[in-house]
Amino acid sequence: MRIKHWDNFGFIAGYHLLLLILLPAFVKHFHWSALVLCGVTFMLGGISITAGYHRLFSHRSYKASPIFESLNLFFATLAVEASALQWSNDHRLHHNHVDTDNDPYNIHRGFFYAHIGWLFTHDMPIIDSNVSDLKKNPRVMFQYNHLLSLSLLSNGLVFAIGCLFMHPIAALFGGLLLRVFLLHHCTWFVNSLAHMWGSRTYAKEQSAVDNGILAFLTLGEGYHNYHHAMATDYRNGVRWFHFDPTKWFLWTCSKVGLVSDLRRVHKVRLQKILVRKDKDLLLERFKSELDEKAVELQKRAEELAHTFEEKASIILAKIRELQKSTAAKRKELKVEIRELRKELQIHWKDWIELTQYAVSNYSITHAH
Repeated sequence: MRIKHWDNFGFIAGYHLLLLILLPAFVKHFHWSALVLCGVTFMLGGISITAGYHRLFSHRSYKASPIFESLNLFFATLAVEASALQWSNDHRLHHNHVDTDNDPYNIHRGFFYAHIGWLFTHDMPIIDSNVSDLKKNPRVMFQYNHLLSLSLLSNGLVFAIGCLFMHPIAALFGGLLLRVFLLHHCTWFVNSLAHMWGSRTYAKEQSAVDNGILAFLTLGEGYHNYHHAMATDYRNGVRWFHFDPTKWFLWTCSKVGLVSDLRRVHKVRLQKILVRKDKDLLLERFKSELDEKAVELQKRAEELAHTFEEKASIILAKIRELQKSTAAKRKELKVEIRELRKELQIHWKDWIELTQYAVSNYSITHAH
């Protein structure tokens, strides 16, 4: 690996080394407040990356008030992960060119490269056309132009506050170095482990995976396969039991007016996409089978998928009509949609049975 960005290498290697050097002194001056300070600033910096850099600026999955954006951009500097402009530029390139040579953190170049190596070797120019919307945002551009000063200010404030309660070594170690270490590696896990270790629930053609353990470490970002399939959804964890504190944070902010227009994929649309993806996998697999049962299943899969997609499209059209309808028409449409969804659920159960049979008998990994 030929290092091109010695500034990144020096900073990252430097704080890792400093953590090791200062560990004995931290143990000597240990104070529980250092861990509290680390935890609080980890959450502030982490949620600003996941909710701000990722779901707002990179994917525009909701709209935010100027004060929300400003606070997000300031607290994100605690993570020391570049500007929102640069971060979003790289992340949009990742989505546009995932698993190819143009992917900044292409997992096919190995775990180390995707996790951290790309920061030392990848040429990272900001492509104007890729982030033209962000370049029009004065708050994003202010952070970009004053990133070093804002990073020194935010981290300096944390250190100063820490010194009020503990020894400066403890404040430096827990409030800054350990927190940056944890934020960096948890973010990098999304680029590395979240493309290696887990299930491909929604987009089997991509390397991105869903992993509940990584979701816990990354404030909800571990449901990465869903995210790659539905990048504009403000949620990464879409099931009620999914650990996604970023989703809960944004939902709460929407209730007090700080954010609005939370974008989410409708359940029917999601099922329609899953059926289409499963159908392609099933038909491809059945082509290589010669027995009569495979031929029968192929025909059944085509018929079921066609019926399901047709009815799902009707429901989605009715839902769009409902949103624009008058009060008098709304009640009638709701009843119609309810009945259509009951029919669709029957077809969904039939589809699940078919894919489960295929999994058991034809070595196919389905999406449910």
